[in-house]
Amino acid sequence: MTGPDIGRVAMISVHTSPLDQPGTGDAGGLNVYVVESALELARRGVEVEIFTRRTSADQPAVVEMSRGVSVRHVDAGPYEGLLKEDLPGQLCAFAAGIMHEIARVPPGHYDVAHSHYWLSGQVGWLVAERWQVPLVHTMHTMARVKNRTLAEDDVPEPQTREIGELQVVDIADRLVANTVREEQELIEYYDAAPETIEVVPPGVDLEVFHPGARDRARARLGLSEDAVVLLFVGRIQPLKAPDVLVRAAAELLTRMPQLRERLVVAVLGGASGRGHAAPDELQRLGEELGVADVLHVAPPTTRAGLAEWYRAADVVTVPSYSESFGLVAVEAQACGAVVLAADVGGLPTAVGSAGVLVRGHDPRVWAQEIAAVLQDPDRAEDLRSRGPAHAQAFGWSATVDRLLEVYREAVSERRQTVVEASR
Repeated sequence: MTGPDIGRVAMISVHTSPLDQPGTGDAGGLNVYVVESALELARRGVEVEIFTRRTSADQPAVVEMSRGVSVRHVDAGPYEGLLKEDLPGQLCAFAAGIMHEIARVPPGHYDVAHSHYWLSGQVGWLVAERWQVPLVHTMHTMARVKNRTLAEDDVPEPQTREIGELQVVDIADRLVANTVREEQELIEYYDAAPETIEVVPPGVDLEVFHPGARDRARARLGLSEDAVVLLFVGRIQPLKAPDVLVRAAAELLTRMPQLRERLVVAVLGGASGRGHAAPDELQRLGEELGVADVLHVAPPTTRAGLAEWYRAADVVTVPSYSESFGLVAVEAQACGAVVLAADVGGLPTAVGSAGVLVRGHDPRVWAQEIAAVLQDPDRAEDLRSRGPAHAQAFGWSATVDRLLEVYREAVSERRQTVVEASR
């Protein structure tokens, strides 16, 4: 599609910085999305400035992430000690900080404001009006969707968030949905205007995440060649449900006790959300269920290290209660892993026919599905071979192709509205 040239984009990520390590705190797929889309935009000659909240006095005002991508830290509330749930009270301070930042540039400096998550959308609402540019918004997660699929011990998202999301949906020039299912949820739960929604699946870095020799990956990770490796990657919180894997492992050993000497249940991630209240909960659960000896809980690793874990795994599990997409599933498949994912949210799109979708979160069902893969080498090999081909459709280049189309459409429409209003 042709349209106005896009020279500079302001991305807004209030509650989590693109510089944070995904897999701990509030950093996850959103961080990966912001970083990778920004880097790919810069490769196309589009400058990207990412505005986020300063969380340490040591952070400089501006960090050049790469040529064409800068991260600007905005003072809004105490540097440390604020949870995501505390941040609505700092939105005015954050917006004021951005206003101060943009006072240094002339009108027309930015072509588009792209906000990520509802908190950023609230700020984007103000700054887009101030800059007279279109607001493109990506929800990433939605309160009304999460509240319909909560884990038993999780806490519902507050009504204030639902109201804030409704406001952002109403004022955004364009809403970017990760999947067709998310598009339908925006319409059903938030009364979004269908013509404002564009479906743009996230991507995966195919240069980092690609197939490799399993034996070499295991050797680098210190795993035995004959180990049976079950893997979970993500933040440790009820929403992501790492406990489902631990419980399923206990059930699996009841059915197949001969696996104990070889079984490795690896959980890579840090405490997040309600998980901060009990950071050792998984270890305690492992002891209670008698699987502490096979449970390996480790902090998030580098992307290269993560790719090695995917290659080393027999099964990668994604048992989340809600996912707008599920980058872990696609990353794992890109590395040739067998993926078992909950049949929720965007995971059916992320997994496609190259993985296994599991209904519900009953550990017995998950253990049965894991055992079915382990006991059928031909099926496992078929899934491993189909995963990389499926993941090829989700490169960041394709994502940014579509994002640029969305930006151009929004800019053209905004300019046409201005022209009509001046007549």
